[in-house]
Amino acid sequence: MSAISDALVWFNDPLNWTNPGGIIDRLQEHIEISVFAVLLGCAVAWPLGIALGRRGAASGVIVLLSNLTQAVPVMALLTILTLTPLGLGMPAVVIALAVFSLPALLANAYTGMQQIDPEVRDAARGMGMTSAQRLLRVELPLAVPFLATGLRIATTTVVATATLATAVNGGGLGMIISAGFGLGPGHGGQILAGAILVAGLALLADAVMAVIERKLTPRVLRRAAGRA
Repeated sequence: MSAISDALVWFNDPLNWTNPGGIIDRLQEHIEISVFAVLLGCAVAWPLGIALGRRGAASGVIVLLSNLTQAVPVMALLTILTLTPLGLGMPAVVIALAVFSLPALLANAYTGMQQIDPEVRDAARGMGMTSAQRLLRVELPLAVPFLATGLRIATTTVVATATLATAVNGGGLGMIISAGFGLGPGHGGQILAGAILVAGLALLADAVMAVIERKLTPRVLRRAAGRA
């Protein structure tokens, strides 16, 4: 119980919140890393997944890309990136986490395009819609639930994994945990406090993304899912 009580004492110290490198600074860094990484992942995965999903003949490519990005551990990728001109710091972390977010974003974008009924596409084509119009007015609205699910998974995973940024001096809440280890025995409260902050932020991100996922899903599709 001493670690729990020490963590409460650590949280109750105002300096741990407001000092440079305190909770507020590290929380802001953690959020920035996560947001940039997910946005970069979306910029790469969504256009590729949507394009391949519309063609419908590249499932093997999706599996291959997902396996490749999952096969490389984040720590290994971080280490490799720090040896490039990116060096230590946030840019290397953002790129590594963006790569880590690709499988969920890519697979769900591809699935979202694949699940659209071909008759719906034929009907839109019969109405004289161009390919771009079919994509924007018909296909993407129907694929939104899958895109939102991929975004939710990727966001939660990135927020939790961004703790590893401390290994390359990339900032974030992981710096609080590593600082606690660096202080040696007797500072388990700070380590536990850092872990609680990371877990709480990941749970909060998942809850927020769940609400966004529901709001973005058309009401008709929500009702259909409820009946199913």
